[in-house]
Amino acid sequence: MPELTDIQRQVFDFIRDKIVGGHPAPTLREVAARFGWSSKRAAACHIEAIIRKGWLASAPGKARSLRLVDSIKAVRQVVVEIPLLGSIPAGFGRDREQESGECVPVTIESIGFKPTRNTFALRVAGDSMIGKHICDGDIAVFEHGPEPRSGQIVAALIDRKNTLKTFVVKNGKPFLKAENPKYPDLIPSEELVIQGVFRALIRRAKE
Repeated sequence: MPELTDIQRQVFDFIRDKIVGGHPAPTLREVAARFGWSSKRAAACHIEAIIRKGWLASAPGKARSLRLVDSIKAVRQVVVEIPLLGSIPAGFGRDREQESGECVPVTIESIGFKPTRNTFALRVAGDSMIGKHICDGDIAVFEHGPEPRSGQIVAALIDRKNTLKTFVVKNGKPFLKAENPKYPDLIPSEELVIQGVFRALIRRAKE
């Protein structure tokens, strides 16, 4: 499939986000207004080029008939923002540092699932999970709500301290297991609350 120019990509993204979001495809007038063009003809020229390149299809003469040619690919390329709720120790449990108002932009394709309102991210601090290839400075993505299965990685509150570990159930009793032999297993003396089940990892290149 031929690549789009920068402006064609912007027009395509605008149309795609409308369609994926469950709205009718925008009209030429709406596209022109979005990009500050004085005439519908400019919008039509860009859309016709996008159609020729195979990214969109339409029914001739019908308004709002634009549709995605590869809807699965288009959905996966949608950028979503996951709230970054702070940092979590991958070591000995401690109070979690809170960050407010920050989000992590990702594509659905890059993390392998569509985030929900219960999806959140935490920045990893420490090396207790290196056996699972989770390193200091990584951003771990979690889903709040589902009950963890033994062997899954979790963000947990154990005896009022936060930590990132593998959830294990042995002889009917749950505990948290580090994936680094330098750290001991954590057995709750009072409470163990699972805050989220691990879903994806975001690793950014170090500068």
